[in-house]
Amino acid sequence: MSKIKAITWLKRIPLTLQIIIALVLAIVLGMALGAGNPSPSNATLITNLAIPAELVLKALRALATPLILVAVLHTFMTTNIPGTAGRRLAVLLLTNTTVAIVVGLLVANILRPGTWGTLVAPGSTEMTPQSFDPWGLFKDAVPEAILKPLVDNNVIQLIVIALSFGIVLRALKSEQINAGKTAYQPIEDVIAILFEAVIRILNWVIALVPIAVFGIVAKIIAERGFAPFQSLAAFILAVLVALFLQACYYLTRVKFGSWVNPVKFLVGGADAYLTAFSTSSSTVAMPITFEVLQTKIGLRESSASLGALVGANFNNDGTALYEAMSALYISQVIGQHLSLGQQLVVVLTSIFASVGAAGIPNAGLVTMTLVFTSVGLPTQYIALLVTVDWFLDRCRTAINVMGDMTVSALLDGKKPRSIDEG
Repeated sequence: MSKIKAITWLKRIPLTLQIIIALVLAIVLGMALGAGNPSPSNATLITNLAIPAELVLKALRALATPLILVAVLHTFMTTNIPGTAGRRLAVLLLTNTTVAIVVGLLVANILRPGTWGTLVAPGSTEMTPQSFDPWGLFKDAVPEAILKPLVDNNVIQLIVIALSFGIVLRALKSEQINAGKTAYQPIEDVIAILFEAVIRILNWVIALVPIAVFGIVAKIIAERGFAPFQSLAAFILAVLVALFLQACYYLTRVKFGSWVNPVKFLVGGADAYLTAFSTSSSTVAMPITFEVLQTKIGLRESSASLGALVGANFNNDGTALYEAMSALYISQVIGQHLSLGQQLVVVLTSIFASVGAAGIPNAGLVTMTLVFTSVGLPTQYIALLVTVDWFLDRCRTAINVMGDMTVSALLDGKKPRSIDEG
C-alpha cells in the first residue's frame, strides 16, 4: 500500500513543480560531483546520468511519426468545417502559422543565440549534412511503401501519406453521410482509439521528463559547470522575443481586421491566456477560450467556435515558432549552417508538425524530432532543450490560444454582434 500511496502522491504534484524540483536536485548533485572539475572515480556515474534522457529521447522519436499521422487523420475525420467559412479559416490558420515561423527564424538569424555559448550533446552527434534539392525533394515525396516513412522518419513522405488518406477518408465520409450510410463509422472509431492510445503512451513518456531533466542537468554541471547554460539562457531570451513579436502581430491583425478593440481583446482574454500558461495545455484552456470570446469579448458563437474549437486542432503557432527556432539554434550551436532552402524545409515541416502537436504539455518535443531530422540535425540535442522546455512550453501555449482567439476575431468581421443576435 505504501508504494501505491507514494505513486498517487507523486501524480498529484504538477509536472512543472516536479521539473523544478528535479532541477534543484540536479544542481546540488552536479556541484557535489565536481561542478566542472569531476573526479575520475565518478566518471562512470556521471556518464550514466544521461541514460534516462537518452531513453526519453528514443521514445519521443518513436512516437513522433505515428502521432502526426494519426492526429492528422483524426482531425480530418472528426472536424466539421462549413464550406466558405472553412476556406477562410484555412487561409487564416496557414497565414498565422507561416508568419510565426518566419518571425522565429528572423529572430534566430538576427540574435543568433546559438553563438552565445557552447553546448555538448549528451550522446553521439552523428550529423547528416543535407543540401537543398527542390527536385529531389519532389521525387522523394512518394514513398516506396506505405509504412516506410514511419520506419525511416521521412517527414515529406509522411506528409503526403497523411494528407492523401485524410482527404480521401473525409470525402468518403461526406459521401456516405449524404447517402444516409454509416459504413465510415468503424474507421473513424478505430482512428479515434489509435489517437487516444498514442496520446496515453505519450503521457507515460512525458511523466518521465523530470527524471530525464535531473540526469542531464546533473551530468552537464558535473562535467562543465554552469557555463553551458549561458547558451540556453540566450535561447530562452530569443524565444520570448519572438513570441512577443508574434503577439504584437496578432493584436495588429485584430486592430485592422475586426471590430474588436485590441485592449479589450487582451483584457477579456486574460482568463484563457492564464489558463493556457498555468496548465501548458490548449485543450484544457479550450472551453474557457470559447466562453470568454462570447461573454467578455462579445464575438458571435459561430466565430468563437470556429476559432477556439475547430481552429485549435490546426492552429499551434507558438509551437511552430518554437520548433523552427530550436532547429536554427542547434544548427548555430554545432556550426552546421542551414541554407535558405533548408530553412524553407524547416518552415514546411514545422507547419505540418504543429498540426500533430497534441494539446497536452510538452507534446512539441515529440514533433520536434521530425523537424530536426528533415534538415539532418542531431536529435540528441533535444534532450538539452528539455531542461528549459517546461517554461517555454507554457509561453508558447499561451500564444497558441491567443492565435485561436485572433482567428475568431477575424472571422467575426468588422461589425459587432447586434442585440438581436445576442
